[in-house]
Amino acid sequence: MEDCIFCKMVKGEVPINKVYEDEDILAFYDINPATPIHILVIPKKHIDCVAHMKKEDEPLIGKIYGVINKIAEEKGFKEQGFRVIVNSGKDSGQEVMHLHFHVLAGTKMGDKIV
Repeated sequence: MEDCIFCKMVKGEVPINKVYEDEDILAFYDINPATPIHILVIPKKHIDCVAHMKKEDEPLIGKIYGVINKIAEEKGFKEQGFRVIVNSGKDSGQEVMHLHFHVLAGTKMGDKIV
């Protein structure tokens, strides 16, 4: 999508603090973190949200979870625990209509919903 901020990040048109990148996935620190560690993990392919995924996207989503686990290990928060949040659509609070996974860590979250 031409006006999607995350697609612009994938193209290198918008600066990011990159955590991880491969041919399919990009991960970077959120510019407005909700927790001490707040990383966004996105597919490079534009998918609006979970509700707009296709069957063919399922392997990519599985790969994203593998990357999240790798990031958690490399950044040292895997054992302490972390939360992964995926919003789908405007009513869920999704602000950027490009599928993204919030990885939150660095604090005890308890029942707090972010």
